[in-house]
Amino acid sequence: MDKDYLESIIKQFEYYKLLGERAMEQLPDEKLFWQYSEESNSIATIVKHLSGNMLSRWTDLLSTDGEKEWRNRDDEFENDIRSRDELMVKWNDGWQCLLNTLKQLTEDDLQKIVYIRNQGHTVMEAINRQLAHYPYHIGQIVYVAKMISGNNWKSLSIPKGNSQSFNAEKFAAPKSRQHFTDELLKRPEK
Repeated sequence: MDKDYLESIIKQFEYYKLLGERAMEQLPDEKLFWQYSEESNSIATIVKHLSGNMLSRWTDLLSTDGEKEWRNRDDEFENDIRSRDELMVKWNDGWQCLLNTLKQLTEDDLQKIVYIRNQGHTVMEAINRQLAHYPYHIGQIVYVAKMISGNNWKSLSIPKGNSQSFNAEKFAAPKSRQHFTDELLKRPEK
């Protein structure tokens, strides 16, 4: 069961990583830094925050507090990223740290206690906490990218008006046991 959990959770995080990347790919470089207002975050700022959180939470997960002394969370909301390349380095650094850590965990690790700001969590609870946090921000990235793209937006899921044909195709296939992301991660961009 716990091995299935680890495999499932890795696939889910990979899925959200892909959604963020496919949203950002639809934008010209300069739009990654667009802010709706002074109080809102650009996609670049959201990426910087996600990366900072991932590096802090997943570096030495089993041996140090998830809120590292070297993390400056407030700085994550200051947009000083200057290019798509720099943004993607931050994006990939965070995701690599997360995914490498998850792939090294064993079933026995899931019930170990880890701390985030001195608050104890089982490793499974810590994973679930971040599985709620990261998709929240990926949703923001997708929403901002969709607003900017307008009519040029390419759907990252079932495009409007295609639900019936999508469902008909699914129900025409035999029942099978698979993770919900299996097809999504393989689906070509539309």
